[in-house]
Amino acid sequence: MIVVLWVGMALIGGAGSVLRFVVDGAIASRTGRAFPFGTLVVNISGAVLLGLVTGLAFSHDRALLVGTAAVGSYTTFSTWMFETQRLGEDRQVQNLAANIVVSLVAGIAAAALGRLIGSHL
Repeated sequence: MIVVLWVGMALIGGAGSVLRFVVDGAIASRTGRAFPFGTLVVNISGAVLLGLVTGLAFSHDRALLVGTAAVGSYTTFSTWMFETQRLGEDRQVQNLAANIVVSLVAGIAAAALGRLIGSHL
C-alpha cells in the first residue's frame, strides 16, 4: 500500500502543480502582472479545497493524497511571498499591503467556508 501511496502522491502532486501553472497563467493573462491576481485566486481556491477536505474528515491516507498532494502542490506560499517582496521592491506599497491583507483574510474565510461545506456533506 505504501508504494501506491507514493505513486499517488507523485502523480497527483504533479497534476496539482500543472493546474496551478494553468490557472495562474489564465488569470494573469486577463488581469496583467501589476498585481498577482493569479496567485491570489490559486491560494484562495486552494484554501476552500483544503477546508473542504478537513470538513469531510477523510481517512489519513485519503487526506494525505487530497490535502498534501493535490492542494499542497496546487497552492503556493513561496510564490506569494516572492510576489509580495517584488511589490515592495517596486515601491507598490498599496498593492503590497492589499496582497498581504486580502490573502490572509480571504484565505482564512475560504478555509472556514470549505470546512463548513465539508462538514455538511
